[in-house]
Amino acid sequence: MFKLLFRGLSPGGARARLSILIFHRVLPSPDPIFPTEVDARSFDSICAWVSEWFQVLPLGDAIQRLRQGQLPPRALAITFDDGYADNHDVALPILQRHGLPATFFVATGFLDGGRMFNDTVIESVRRCSLPQLDLAGTVAAGLGVLPLSGLPDRRAAIGRIIGATKYLPLAERSDWVAAVAERSGARLPDDLMMRSEQVRALHRAGMTVGAHTVSHPILARLDAASARSEIAQGRSDLEAIIGDRVGLFAYPNGKPGEDYAPETVGLVRELGFDAAVSTTWGSARPANDPFQLPRFTPWDRTRNRFGLRLARDLWSS
Repeated sequence: MFKLLFRGLSPGGARARLSILIFHRVLPSPDPIFPTEVDARSFDSICAWVSEWFQVLPLGDAIQRLRQGQLPPRALAITFDDGYADNHDVALPILQRHGLPATFFVATGFLDGGRMFNDTVIESVRRCSLPQLDLAGTVAAGLGVLPLSGLPDRRAAIGRIIGATKYLPLAERSDWVAAVAERSGARLPDDLMMRSEQVRALHRAGMTVGAHTVSHPILARLDAASARSEIAQGRSDLEAIIGDRVGLFAYPNGKPGEDYAPETVGLVRELGFDAAVSTTWGSARPANDPFQLPRFTPWDRTRNRFGLRLARDLWSS
């Protein structure tokens, strides 16, 4: 049923639509704090569904064929953002088992033992043994005292801290997050992100590696020179790691007007990328700007609900 439905909603040729799925992590097992996050079992199911319903293509090939009016019906591409180690350790074997290609957008500043700011927050709260996180007397004093008596409290604390820090200037955000980490007293992991060798292994396995800046900043809030440096350096870092050209880019966070600006899109074009993706919901058509392609992944856990939500996304875009 779904295969026929998607053929009608996602025709090929001049009327083609390209679905681009976006993932971040694929956890080995469910996370008690974030039980709806994609884990190995749910990702295996998703791969089985899309391989049955769609023609899954490498993203670069799909974009080129979309622009040429030669995309096949039911076309879909799979992408990952940030560069988590579980992309290599957990997702890659599942993709290979299903014979599916994917593109991995990697922020290079966190490779080889680094950690993204949001993960510092998450792991500080997760691993804190205190009944509450008291930030009085720190730069993050405005967050007050955060109770940590159970999983709902910890989930709420994580959401509050990330919400308060996400759009701060980089230096200020780092100070706030460092205060959270220090007050938590937690021992934080240094293996959440990929090592350079794991990025090379993805490339050797036939997967595409794409650029995602160095430090995952809000590009719209940087001056032009800083934004250019983040974008260009991230690509050159990756090219040095994999020994090949990097032609695709993903905007960090990815909301147009909020996370990146028209000037950012101009920079990506000027730097010679082939295409770029956002996090705007929808499917891509031939008329779409190839430097602002939408992405969407249903969050449903069952086959029928996942398929219907993906169909609604195609219908409405």
